[in-house]
Amino acid sequence: MKAAVIGAGWAGLAAAVALREAGAKVTVFEAGHTPGGRARRVFHGEFDTPLDNGQHLLSGAYRHTLALMRRVGRNPDALLMRRPLRLASLDGRFRLSAPRLPAPLHLAVAVLGARGLSWSDRFGMLRLMRGLKAMSWAPPRDWTVLQLLRHYAQSDTLIRQLWDPLCLAALNTPTAQACAGLYARVLRDSLGGRREASDLLLPCTDLSALWPDAAARHLTMRYGSTVRQLQPSQDGVVVNQERFDAAVLAVPPAFAARLLDEPLREAGAGGLLDALKSFDYLPIATLNLRLAGSWRLPEPMMMLREDPARGHLGQWLFDRARLVGDDKTGELAVVASAAVGVAERNRQPVIEALIDQVAEQAARHPARLPPLPEIRAAELFIEKRATFAAVPGLTRPLNTTPWRALALAGDWTDTGYPGVLEGAVMSGLAAARTLNPRAV
Repeated sequence: MKAAVIGAGWAGLAAAVALREAGAKVTVFEAGHTPGGRARRVFHGEFDTPLDNGQHLLSGAYRHTLALMRRVGRNPDALLMRRPLRLASLDGRFRLSAPRLPAPLHLAVAVLGARGLSWSDRFGMLRLMRGLKAMSWAPPRDWTVLQLLRHYAQSDTLIRQLWDPLCLAALNTPTAQACAGLYARVLRDSLGGRREASDLLLPCTDLSALWPDAAARHLTMRYGSTVRQLQPSQDGVVVNQERFDAAVLAVPPAFAARLLDEPLREAGAGGLLDALKSFDYLPIATLNLRLAGSWRLPEPMMMLREDPARGHLGQWLFDRARLVGDDKTGELAVVASAAVGVAERNRQPVIEALIDQVAEQAARHPARLPPLPEIRAAELFIEKRATFAAVPGLTRPLNTTPWRALALAGDWTDTGYPGVLEGAVMSGLAAARTLNPRAV
């Protein structure tokens, strides 16, 4: 089989790896020049190590991603810092830490020993988890996360301290709009799963080096090649006037809709076309900071308290220097999910407000952290269409299309997950199987 994959993001590369292993000759078309899509390496002259276009976190529940890394010869144990679930605020007012005990005992001990929560809130957390399990982790389809939390009487403090940040991290959508069903599945596979599934996996290298580079080395890559023509049929697909036996379209849904507009109309598949056009998107902003000297956080990843009125929009802080094993320098990454409106603002005030948020909250930590060193470089990345808005009732396409020679892939397909890296990998593998059942 001669197969084309359009898009070298995590979904497209996962599909390409599976098809190649099943015996296909695979060509990957990528408009950019670096593999990884919305989770890729970015070079910046003022930073000692490559940056990412957005800081990402994996979890121990990402079994498809971890398995794929091993398939392309990458060792997750060497490339990911694995830590038991530990959520701690930079100001020291909140901490949830899970011991290495069998599930669900690890979660119960973590909740009962949490800092910064009343006993009522601690029992409220357990009540929510028991309630979700009782409903088989499937709340009503039209519920938002906030409706789910209110149903189980979660307090405003608990929502603000824990459930809001976790929802933004997993769904990149505020609790008042986010789909409760998708949130429940994330909780099921992490907090409600095996103890190892709740582990936090922090990349110790750039995201392209994590596994996309290794995958690309075994594929025919056409970088800088934008696909402008796509003509699918039952026995093949023409890509930019070149015929292939099969193809995987692994691009954002809006781009897929443009490529397939006429073919889908001719095939009478207006419903799929409408679904591709129905997505709304939310941005993620990541501020990378290079410091004048070494500055270590108590944890490699810490929570930040938001105060939108002051421009304190960050939810998470990462110690990048610690992750890459550099003891001599200081590098941080501040992540602001669902950062609506940030792209339209003047960047310098946004950067200054985020730096102020970190410095102010670090000064409140009970361990008496040293003052934040001078900022030598600051780079703000804004991924305007980082993920789709994970709202209730959203119709997400399957991997199949009206043509058996063409499959769709992307975290936006109906994976049962929100727009996360594991969902992208799952979708790519599923797309490969629709074209060749031997692909796994």
